[in-house]
Amino acid sequence: MNEMIRGARLSNIPWENKPAELSEVIWRYSKNPIIGWNPIPCGARAFNSAVIPYEGAFVGVFRIDHKNGRPQLHFGKSRDAVHWELNPEDIHWVDEKGKPAPTSYAYDPRLVKIEDAYYITWCDDFPGASIGMGMTKDFKTFTRLENPTMPFNRNGVLFPRKINGLYVMLSRPSDSGHTPFGDIILSHSPDLTFWGRHRHVMSKGSKNWWESTKIGAGPAPIETREGWLLFYHGVTTTCNGFVYSMGAALLDLNDPGKVLYRTTDYILTPEKEYETVGFVPNVTFPCATLFDAATGRIAIYYGAADTYTAIAFTQVDELIAFIKNNPQP
Repeated sequence: MNEMIRGARLSNIPWENKPAELSEVIWRYSKNPIIGWNPIPCGARAFNSAVIPYEGAFVGVFRIDHKNGRPQLHFGKSRDAVHWELNPEDIHWVDEKGKPAPTSYAYDPRLVKIEDAYYITWCDDFPGASIGMGMTKDFKTFTRLENPTMPFNRNGVLFPRKINGLYVMLSRPSDSGHTPFGDIILSHSPDLTFWGRHRHVMSKGSKNWWESTKIGAGPAPIETREGWLLFYHGVTTTCNGFVYSMGAALLDLNDPGKVLYRTTDYILTPEKEYETVGFVPNVTFPCATLFDAATGRIAIYYGAADTYTAIAFTQVDELIAFIKNNPQP
């Protein structure tokens, strides 16, 4: 029995054992990508999406870039979390009074269960890029809540439970361009409407070139015995554009604004053709995880080249040992 992860058993988590020849702490699913070009009639690409266990199977909220170029969120369901049935219509949002509340655009969702509800955060048009927030209890009615931040902001990620009686969210404030600020900030709320007690968490790396341009929180943090396990993306700027890689950190359980450990090296970077060639080359962008507390297995869902949906795997004990043994100074 693995006791590193504090959470539920998920015996049907998708999984492949690490190939014997690999030494890396993360390994890719051999049948990647799991979603390719033109997954629905109106959509060209499904990527940077969020999945979660639900009623013995799996559901997800998927970013799908429509063929008119605008991204929207679509509901999806799956028996095995690998083969997905995507709703051809985007999510029909309503406000808290039940009236239609459509989005101008929506992308890069995260999905987390807190108590008896499922919360979705995404990049919204406020106008101007900001964080949108909604909730559902049955994945049939989707209710938009108040925007937690003003423009400009991206990568809003909720923790899966209250900490010291407050909801907690990570985000990356930015300007109106392509996010030159680049640091992760933490905010607190008593009710998911009013947000304050903002704290700086992590800066883009000064010595680590793979995250020198900006960083952003990935999936909802996983509660472990050693701290909150946070997967995040780090970006560098090369002579041919951005490169998005994946890193990991451990945050203090009671004060998640405090970073305990953070990797010096990336744990996944674009190498495969489906990660290096696509609508936006050279992107591995984590947005969701599934994990089994009994075995310590973690499946990481990531967007590849802003085109595909892919999966990678890790074992929590091995990953945390790597984080602690490969820390930033």
